[in-house]
Amino acid sequence: MKKEIEIILDSTHDAMIAVDKEGIITLFNKAAEKLTKLKAREVIGKYVADVIETTRLPYILETGNSELNRRQPLRDINIVTNRMPVRDEEGNIIGAVAVFRDITEILELAEEITNLKEMESMFRAIINSTQDAISVVDEKGIGVIINPAYTSITGLSARDVIGKYCTVDIAEGESIHLKVLKTKKSVKGARLRVGPKKKEVIADAAPIIVNGKLKGSVAVIHDLTEIKRLTSELDQAKQIIRKLEAKYTFDDIIGSHEKLVNAIEKAKIAAVTPATVILRGESGTGKELFAHAIHNASNRKYAQFIRVNCAAISENILESELFGYEEGAFTGALKGGKIGLFERAHGGTIFLDEIGEIKMSTQAKLLRVLQEREIVRVGGTKPIHIDVRIIAATNLDLEKAVKEGKFREDLYYRLNVIPIRIPSLREHKKDIYELVLHFIKKFNQEYGRCVNDISAEALKILMDYDWPGNVRELENFIGRAMINMKFNETVIKSYHLAKFIEKDEKEEREKVYIIKDNTNKNLPLKQVIEKVEKEYIEQVLRKNDYNKTKAAKILNISIRNLYYKIKKYGIEDKYFAKKCINN
Repeated sequence: MKKEIEIILDSTHDAMIAVDKEGIITLFNKAAEKLTKLKAREVIGKYVADVIETTRLPYILETGNSELNRRQPLRDINIVTNRMPVRDEEGNIIGAVAVFRDITEILELAEEITNLKEMESMFRAIINSTQDAISVVDEKGIGVIINPAYTSITGLSARDVIGKYCTVDIAEGESIHLKVLKTKKSVKGARLRVGPKKKEVIADAAPIIVNGKLKGSVAVIHDLTEIKRLTSELDQAKQIIRKLEAKYTFDDIIGSHEKLVNAIEKAKIAAVTPATVILRGESGTGKELFAHAIHNASNRKYAQFIRVNCAAISENILESELFGYEEGAFTGALKGGKIGLFERAHGGTIFLDEIGEIKMSTQAKLLRVLQEREIVRVGGTKPIHIDVRIIAATNLDLEKAVKEGKFREDLYYRLNVIPIRIPSLREHKKDIYELVLHFIKKFNQEYGRCVNDISAEALKILMDYDWPGNVRELENFIGRAMINMKFNETVIKSYHLAKFIEKDEKEEREKVYIIKDNTNKNLPLKQVIEKVEKEYIEQVLRKNDYNKTKAAKILNISIRNLYYKIKKYGIEDKYFAKKCINN
């Protein structure tokens, strides 16, 4: 019988140690040998504390109290143990027994389970927070997971899908889950209709493979209606962006002179108000640059910016361009009419450059825009409300024009709400060096050069010149100087500038408006006059660095008339062709 009991005790997974009332080991089974790495024959008969230092059996013998489910280390493992006294029939303690087992693997398993739970929580948080609609089915095609985005798109809840076959959400088309489960391959870009509202979607799906075995399928669906809406909005945004012309900001205005800084600060204040701004200054001072910057610093910066050169548009079409026209308003009017630039600029900014050149009838209509915030198309009677911020610019003496009756006084006061005077370059010459460096950087990119500075002698030449064409003239001058440099030269020297000055002076000395080689030909007087006129206009333009406003003043004609003659004689085309050859 004793032998049978030993066999039973040795076959159990739990380790057992028994001691008598003196603490001498009387039982040490196979499991105890395995966990303690001690042999029964070596420890039986010995005092238990001499064999296992951490034992609590002597305490059990002394107190008679049991200890259950106690964790403690044993060498390099952790055990959980139950200790209890052994009593005789009279209740006297005759020994004690400890039953224990290794829980290291259990703890590791518990840790893995905890990690798995954490991963599961993280996984659920991820799929529940994503805007992509996700559904998961098992290898049999039964729904096991969906997220809120899936419900939002399909209109189906977890109760409708979980535990149901994967075709339950399909209104039109074939289930991509079934395709994946059948082929074990991913499906991309499937067009389906899902849910009770037959929402049109695009779906992707992929197999779930675990240890080489197919365990299910995961699908992501995208609302095609939303995609179409976003695409449409993007297209609209692109159309708006293509129409935006305001590409400069206040950071692009170079200079630190007090007069220029004051103009910039005033423009920044004007930018955050809806008030009309008029930019005053000579040609080439940067009025358009200021207009761009004001628009981009305003709350209209994401709306359209439309620039209108009032002097460059013929008088007879300026009005229809600005205000639009109705069908049949005049001969050649488009069917259905045409919206004007003010309507196109609705919500944004319109920049009226050379506003001093518009005729009185157009001035009256412009006054209505400023007063009533509405326009009437040419040939129409119905007023159209517009929300447009007006920035005007001129280099004319408007006060003088008002006195001479060439510009409406009431329009002048409407435009002159926030006047900003932009100083001429000769008023802030100390900014010339900074401007030169800016233009060098610009032309380095355009011409593929590596110029990095200008010599003191060359800078002095620039400082001594009055620059009637202002910053624009300086920019052209630096560009021509860099074209004249060799590719290995990195500093603009005085002789680079001198060549252009000498060339211009030579051209002025040689250029006369007497027709050469034609004196013996029989030419109509009109042709002779036109040829002389063309050559003289070219001469004046060249002398003034192609500053049209200044040239018009010298020729004593309106700038609009000058534009007409430039176009008539092809002067501007010839000039640009010349520039291209030089470049």
